[in-house]
Amino acid sequence: MCVHIAIPEPTSRDSAYNERSLPPYLAALRSAGATPILVPLHERQDRVARLLAGVQGILLPGSKFDVDPQRYGEDRLPECGEADPARTAVDELLLQEAFNLRKPVLAICHGTQSLNVWLNGSLVQDLKTAVDHRPGREIVEAHPVRITAGSRLAGLVPRGTGEEVQVNSSHHQAVWVAGDGLQVSAVSSGDGVVEAVELDSGDQFVVGVQWHPERTYIHSAFSRAIFAAFVQAAVVWQPRRIEESVAQNENSSSEGQESAALA
Repeated sequence: MCVHIAIPEPTSRDSAYNERSLPPYLAALRSAGATPILVPLHERQDRVARLLAGVQGILLPGSKFDVDPQRYGEDRLPECGEADPARTAVDELLLQEAFNLRKPVLAICHGTQSLNVWLNGSLVQDLKTAVDHRPGREIVEAHPVRITAGSRLAGLVPRGTGEEVQVNSSHHQAVWVAGDGLQVSAVSSGDGVVEAVELDSGDQFVVGVQWHPERTYIHSAFSRAIFAAFVQAAVVWQPRRIEESVAQNENSSSEGQESAALA
C-alpha cells in the first residue's frame, strides 16, 4: 500500500529556509516508506481540502516563525517573533482534517506548538533556563529528555537506553499548558521544559516533539522509530465509518437538546 503524508511548506515568506529545512523531512518520510505530499501555503483552501482527501497522515514541520500569542490569550512579548498567518491557516485546516477523521499526526518543533495551541493550550513565549534549547541544527545531542513511562514515546525508545534520551534542539518556545486531550510525554531533564506531548487516546496516533528527529534520522534509532511508528499508523488508518459519524452527531445533538431543556 502506498501511504501518502501531507506536509505543509514550513514558511510562506522564506524560500531559502524552506529549501534548507524541507529535504530532511521528505527524506525521513521516504526512508520510512511513505510518499510526502507537499501542501503549498498560498493555495486555495478548497484545493488543499481536495489534496488532503488522498493522504493518510499529517506531518507538521518546524518553522522560523512563532505562533501568535493572541491565539492563546496573551500579549506578545518583545522576544516573541513574528507569526506566519498563511502557515497557521494551513495547519488549522490539516489539524481539522486529522481530528475529524482520526488521521495520524506527527508534529515537530513549531508544529508541536501549533498543535498545542489549536487544542487550546498555551506556550512559553521565550525560554530562559540553564539549558540551551537552541544550540543550532548542527548539534546532534543538545541535551537529554526524560520520557514518561507508559507513553507512546516510551514504547519507541531503543532497548537499554533507559528513561533519558539525548536529542538535538533548536527552539526558543515550548508548551506551557498542554492542550485539550494532550499529555506530556517528555521533559527536558535539566529544567523540566516540556519536550513532547501526545494525544491521550489509543484510537489515534498524535505525537508532538520539540526536537528534530528528521535531522538525526540516519544516526538515531530513536528518530527512526518515531517516523516508523507514525508511518505504520498511517498504513493501518481507516476512514471513520458513516454510521459512527452519524451516531456521534446524534449524540452531540441529544446532549445539546438536554442542555437546552435544563436551561
